[in-house]
Amino acid sequence: MFRALSTAALGMSAQQRSVDNIANNLANVGTTGFKRSTIAFQDLFYENIASSKLGSSSSRSSSDGPMLQIGHGSRAVATIRNFMQGSVAETGNALDLAISGDGFFQVELPDGSTAYTRDGNFSRDSSGLLVNNSGLPLAGQIEVPTDALAIEVNQDGTVSARLSDNSEVEIGQIELAKFANSGGLEAIGDNLFVETESSGLAFFGTPGEEGFGVVRQGYLEQSNVDIVTEMVRLIEAQRAYETNSKMVQAAEDMMQVTNSIKR
Repeated sequence: MFRALSTAALGMSAQQRSVDNIANNLANVGTTGFKRSTIAFQDLFYENIASSKLGSSSSRSSSDGPMLQIGHGSRAVATIRNFMQGSVAETGNALDLAISGDGFFQVELPDGSTAYTRDGNFSRDSSGLLVNNSGLPLAGQIEVPTDALAIEVNQDGTVSARLSDNSEVEIGQIELAKFANSGGLEAIGDNLFVETESSGLAFFGTPGEEGFGVVRQGYLEQSNVDIVTEMVRLIEAQRAYETNSKMVQAAEDMMQVTNSIKR
């Protein structure tokens, strides 16, 4: 009975992790480039209680039958992120960029390392560099001239500026990154991901070539969270949590009955 109590409690803890994750998905339904995630569960170790193998003295022949095993519940072990393309919404802002297809924008972190994002909401800082919402510069240090009247970003990532004298100059090239296993990337907040051993090393390419997506100027990729799906998952997690809580109560009731026998 104590095993049932602890097993059910572990089940409640695992479902609480699932509810927390669903809450995070729903909280980011309006976050640009957000990718929804799910929790992966794993059953815990099993205890061998008895064997169905019969001895030679039995009237039946000896056989290697299945063991009587009792498990010890489950636990949340990993977050699995879904990098399915989100819908693309037009903004009309020349520095809003969306990737249609596979790939990530690259931004430089303060320590000099690189982070990756699907959020293409860029702007110019005081020095003219293209930066994201956190002020991190786009890889390649693309600098917009102070006398630029307009900026054009082609689907292949080429960035051009039209100057005050109506001349047009190329000021940079946006290069995208891909991973063998995007699901292995580690989220660090601010719509950013960093590579891990699970994701593998990044490989780079020009938008529109070698399987990379194209860049669309004046658009932003929306979150890929589906509210209906998340609500269904929330109901499932709530029901599982409720069932495990009833198991805790049932185990407690059985322990009370056992204790009353001694009286």
